[in-house]
Amino acid sequence: MKFKVDRATLLKALAHVQSVVERRNTIPILANVMIAVREGKLTLTATDMEIAIVEDIAATSSQNGACTAPAATLYEIVRKLPDGAEVELECPGGAAQLALRAGRYATSLVVLPTDDFPSMTAGTLPHKFALSAQTLRALIDRTRFAISTEETRYYLNGIYIHATEGEGAKVLRAVATDGHRLARVEEPLPEGAASMPGVIVPRKTVAELRKLLEDVSGDIDIALSDTRIQFRVGTITLTSKLIDGTFPEYERVIPRDNDKVLRVGKRDFSDAVGRVAAISSERSRPVKMSLARDLLVLSAASPDQGTASEELDGERVAYDAGPLEIGFQARYLNDITDQISDQVEFRFADGAAPTVVRDAADPSALYVLMPMRV
Repeated sequence: MKFKVDRATLLKALAHVQSVVERRNTIPILANVMIAVREGKLTLTATDMEIAIVEDIAATSSQNGACTAPAATLYEIVRKLPDGAEVELECPGGAAQLALRAGRYATSLVVLPTDDFPSMTAGTLPHKFALSAQTLRALIDRTRFAISTEETRYYLNGIYIHATEGEGAKVLRAVATDGHRLARVEEPLPEGAASMPGVIVPRKTVAELRKLLEDVSGDIDIALSDTRIQFRVGTITLTSKLIDGTFPEYERVIPRDNDKVLRVGKRDFSDAVGRVAAISSERSRPVKMSLARDLLVLSAASPDQGTASEELDGERVAYDAGPLEIGFQARYLNDITDQISDQVEFRFADGAAPTVVRDAADPSALYVLMPMRV
């Protein structure tokens, strides 16, 4: 194997693939990236046995072949090469080392056999559809903050994606919950997705996919089965195992009869929450919301630091139900309001029941927040 490639092109591709590599793995081959050259095309592959990323880039090749090299080390070497450098890589095959040259710099890396490198691309993915990059980004951004990090409840460690019936139309719905808050976002059902099974996309996969979507436009091709899902983002293919578990019946925890409605400007509300919550260094302490007609008082207390409160009234607040006091963790409130564009709508039942939060201008997203005792 022998080829030349532009340093910037190689660095960008290595950044994509090496991020899935586990730093503390017990299987040496999983620390490596597979480098394959075929007819002027360079393919880089990395996997941790749960996720695999494959990226194709253009290269000038003079000898086809493949090898595996330490992903993190190769990435660091290429990252520290000067801008504009042309990188030449050569591996005669067998146990010979991978030689890398750029200008007057040269190094050799120990390789491992390509036959030991695992493949995650075998098997069929019968359900296929496409989503725009913008839509997929929105589904991820508006739900992933609610993914559970509690490993014992592994079936909550991802985003549940499924086809279902919305309000009078078929929709593709993404749901995440950690037991304290729930995020449910839906988009019109894309062609080809009607028969898809409900799947739970793991947290790490969601994070890697979101990085790949950062500067992408156009459609993302998605294919899946009961056990795997694949995203085609330009010249990059991300394949992932799915969480083997049953997502809870989330509709049961969404209140239907909350009739006390508060509308408040997103910016005014989130800024005020931040100011009153600053009194306590404990992120889990509650912010109390005290409601009266067209008046919202936010307050927080810390046994060590003191108390803080702020009133919102007038044009900034609309509330015409009876007095109410309820408390929420400040971070949870901000995680939800970060997803809202202009005006937040809260629907309460009482001070101890789950609260529904929505963007007043966007019916496609719904959030549920469990209150804290105050």
